[in-house]
Amino acid sequence: MEMSISWLAVVVATVVGMAIAGVWYGWALVGVWRELTGVTEEDSKKAGKRPFAVLLVSIFVTAVVLAAACSVAAGFFDRDSLWLDLAVGLAAWLGFSLTTLVQHNAFEQKPTRLTVINTAYQLVLFLGMALAVGLLR
Repeated sequence: MEMSISWLAVVVATVVGMAIAGVWYGWALVGVWRELTGVTEEDSKKAGKRPFAVLLVSIFVTAVVLAAACSVAAGFFDRDSLWLDLAVGLAAWLGFSLTTLVQHNAFEQKPTRLTVINTAYQLVLFLGMALAVGLLR
């Protein structure tokens, strides 16, 4: 079993991830998200570019890990399938992202609606990035 990472797939998955984040929080749900988090437009302006740098780095790391996990899964199951890549994305979301976010939000007593918005975003993010990896691997 040999693991290989397509760096083109990683770059495209990173772009896809940034686009999903931009649409999700910058356009589609920005009003509800601001209301539930209490983060104002002024707060966002004060934060400057730092949150975007953190977002870019974290999405890039996610893309690398998804690409590696998809490669390992393809080797393990001895098949290269887009469905397998999507299953890897779903499993990564379910096993790491959903469970971790739900734990934090429960103890931090965040609104359920915010938890749903954020976990749904993570699901779309992981599946979108896994799709990009699968199409370009």
